[in-house]
Amino acid sequence: MDDVTAVQRRYAWQMPQGPRIQRVGEEFREILAEEIPKLKDPRIGFVTVTGVKVTADLRRAWVYYTAFGDDKERASTRAGLRSAVPRLRGLIGKQVRMKFLPELAFEEDATLEQAARIDRLIARLNAGEGTHEDAEGGSDG
Repeated sequence: MDDVTAVQRRYAWQMPQGPRIQRVGEEFREILAEEIPKLKDPRIGFVTVTGVKVTADLRRAWVYYTAFGDDKERASTRAGLRSAVPRLRGLIGKQVRMKFLPELAFEEDATLEQAARIDRLIARLNAGEGTHEDAEGGSDG
């Protein structure tokens, strides 16, 4: 992966999302949430599409998802989703009329894991077990 793509991915959530871009992203999210469970790839487990961010030129879309299971199962789901990109793009193309069909990139949404970590830290602090290092993320992450 080149440096530009890595930087774009890292800051995808910060992209300005105008009303049209938000509508397109939401439409993609609905289509993907409906179509991913229909995929016949056994590697793909239970997936929830949590959001889609689209670039301003509508050429690239980051699909954020959560997958249940251990690390091995989530890696398998990630590989299955990446191999299904051409099929999913085709399904989106049939349902959404656009001049250009954006490239899809799947990214696992770590929001739930981060929220659980914060909850554990708060529980520790409330129980009097927390230290200054815990609050800064030194021992739990």
